Amino acid sequence: MRLKTVCAGLAAGLVAVTSLTAAGPAAAHAPDDHHTCSPYAVLDRFSDALDKTTYDGTYTGNLSALAVDRDGSLAALGDRSSLFRLDARTLRPTGVIRLADEKGADLDSEGLAIDRDGTRLVSSETEPSVRRYGPDGRLLERLPVPAALQVAPAGRATANQTFEGLTLLPGGRTLLASMEYAIAGDSAGTVRFQTWQRRRGRFTPAAQYAYRTDPGLGVPEVQATPDGRLLVLERGFTAGVGNTVRLYLADPRHATDTRNIENLTDRSGVRPVHKTLLADIAACPSLGATARQPQPNPLLDNIEGMTVTGRDAKGRLKVLLVSDDNQNPAQTTRFYYLRVRA
Repeated sequence: MRLKTVCAGLAAGLVAVTSLTAAGPAAAHAPDDHHTCSPYAVLDRFSDALDKTTYDGTYTGNLSALAVDRDGSLAALGDRSSLFRLDARTLRPTGVIRLADEKGADLDSEGLAIDRDGTRLVSSETEPSVRRYGPDGRLLERLPVPAALQVAPAGRATANQTFEGLTLLPGGRTLLASMEYAIAGDSAGTVRFQTWQRRRGRFTPAAQYAYRTDPGLGVPEVQATPDGRLLVLERGFTAGVGNTVRLYLADPRHATDTRNIENLTDRSGVRPVHKTLLADIAACPSLGATARQPQPNPLLDNIEGMTVTGRDAKGRLKVLLVSDDNQNPAQTTRFYYLRVRA
């Protein structure tokens, strides 16, 4: 997503909006407490290795999504139609392909999921759309999108505020995309998560859920956990203050299916997706990071991509985040290595 200013009026490092459930002594007194972001999350390290670099003539910033490929490498999606293959250990680029729409034009590519057959599912926030590509970048198909989620005047969404996150749930039969902001007719801060079910090899629109963000924040990314819950990033930007980025654990299993509910404003009986705050990234240790613009914590930047890369010896999820530098000299392409107790 191109950088948006969100005047959220949020104090730096605010964590109290959503209270943390008490964690046991093991979480509070882990051996790596000096890297603790919260009782649920630890920051191991960060890397600026790709900042302001190019590969094979292609700028390696503008990164909006991450995924683990079938061979263990990382796929990193740029929002200007570039899909990179990265060495998972060093982050060194080893390949890049260009993606295009049906007319051969560039995409505003934001979300990425890799299917079990190696095809790439990619969302764009302009229409919005979800397309399937072969590993070589060949366009295979475009998935249907419910009318209400399309950009006005075709629907009720706003351009560049639509499908940002994309993930396949365990088993690969359900695809989920997260809207970044509310559509017209829904209350501010209520975004819709749209799913598709795989039937006879094709994805068709299925259940939809309401998710409520913290005031002034949007959803730039969503990622399924191995047990079918969701990791959700919420993000905002305030000029002169910097970014707010929070990581939530969300559970859609008991949420109301909202696909046939036209307006989500003051609707009693609608159960949104339940969420629990895992970490406010501003509360993580800076680990010596520097920022090129004001930030509540110099570690912060425009974090937009996320993937789960495995588990550690204690069963915590290894979560990799990346920031989108918008090819802006005041921003940084930064990778963040977290371990999360989910």
